[in-house]
Amino acid sequence: MVAESQAEKRKANQQVEEPQEISIEKKLIALYTLQQIDSQIDRIRIIRGELPLEVQDLEDEIAGLETRIEKYNIEIAGFKQMIAEKHASIKESQGLIKRYEEQQQNVRNNREYDSLSKEIEFQTLEIQLSEKRIREHNAKIEEFSSEIATADKKLEERKSDLSVKKAELQSIVEETEKEEQDLTDRSRASEEVVEDRLVHAYKRIRNNARNGLAVVQIERDACGGCFNKIPPQHQLDIRMHKKVIVCEYCGRILIDQDIVAKYHNQE
Repeated sequence: MVAESQAEKRKANQQVEEPQEISIEKKLIALYTLQQIDSQIDRIRIIRGELPLEVQDLEDEIAGLETRIEKYNIEIAGFKQMIAEKHASIKESQGLIKRYEEQQQNVRNNREYDSLSKEIEFQTLEIQLSEKRIREHNAKIEEFSSEIATADKKLEERKSDLSVKKAELQSIVEETEKEEQDLTDRSRASEEVVEDRLVHAYKRIRNNARNGLAVVQIERDACGGCFNKIPPQHQLDIRMHKKVIVCEYCGRILIDQDIVAKYHNQE
């Protein structure tokens, strides 16, 4: 008798510990609930529209303009350095010319005079070449300065646009953030009622569906997602709630009016 009593206790404990299998009907209600919540989240995100993408595009464009301006400034600094070097070179050549001219006053023969004349001519050419390079570098500085001015103006416009878009987005986010968070929490709670396999299938179907509908009701004997006719036998199977049935055309999970009614009753 003692052995039987212990066996009965173990059996009773196992019955308490083992989780009860959730019925297909409850799973379908949970999936439909999940669909309704996710559709509300979708509507909130639609209200935001393209604003997040517009903000990102503006931020990318601003970063590109700032990089371009920085590059131009580096180029200008380089040209200014080269101009300074050319001015130093001109000054050096002018000093050499003055020295050579003084030396010409004390030459002993024509060969020395001609040699100094060539040095003077060479330094004169060096000065002319340096002046040419200075003009070219100044032209580049002017060109890049003009580009910077244009980029600066565009940058200010884009920063102004970004400020407006961010304020608009922030306003919408603040209005919908709490509601979206509540819906997200409810979505996770609904997922816990259904095993991972069905949740993964639901999410896969949602991602592939253009309107985000993974669970649809039969309407006028047709799938509420793709609107193809559902055979009478399949409609009967769906009403029986014995298994999860998907549309053979679009793959969406199909439910009947009874599941919809029970979803509304539990709200």
